[in-house]
Amino acid sequence: MAALAQLQTREDLGRQETAAFLLNLRSRGIRDVAILRAMELAPRDMFAPRRFADLARSDVALPLPCGQTMTSPMQLALMLRELAVSRQHRVLEIGAGSGYLTAVLGHLAGEVVSLERMRTLAIAAASRIRRLELGHVTVEVGDGLAADVAAWGRFDRIILNGSLAHAPPGLIEALNDGGRLVGAMITPQGPRLVRVERHGEALPETLCGPLRLPPLQAGLAQAL
Repeated sequence: MAALAQLQTREDLGRQETAAFLLNLRSRGIRDVAILRAMELAPRDMFAPRRFADLARSDVALPLPCGQTMTSPMQLALMLRELAVSRQHRVLEIGAGSGYLTAVLGHLAGEVVSLERMRTLAIAAASRIRRLELGHVTVEVGDGLAADVAAWGRFDRIILNGSLAHAPPGLIEALNDGGRLVGAMITPQGPRLVRVERHGEALPETLCGPLRLPPLQAGLAQAL
């Protein structure tokens, strides 16, 4: 009975922390119910390194293996708001990292392909995705900034889990007409949230507020 009581206490505490986590996002302007629900269904503590599990429901970036970073929830929510994902969309994520954003996307989109250049991270992220039984989500080892990224097909939405000086032509080529790409663009004022839309040959670009993400790197990691 004591063990059961302790389990119930932990579950109650987890629900309270999740509620506070979502309320914090709402108070800071994230009102999209689909985004909040997706972030509730993808338990961030599953994706955070064990030694930082107590910070999983806090709005902080967390260090990952291989020198990478788990993006803070608010930064992800801002990108998702600009991405405007729905169930009819096929989504490409560049930089799976821990797989947390991948899982959130899995609760929003009809299909998700996530490319991670570091094998260690990709394998771990794919394992977590399988535990959540998100069969329409795929995590692959791959260079999302390579010129042949269009070999993965075309996508309605592309999200960059990191910052770049500009969107590689290969990613634009992989974007369906009417689609959009969201990420962080490096500017003289620092990284800014950017939304690029494709309308035929026209590629209107919208710069939004600050978005502090580490730079994305090209190429497959040889030893990781």
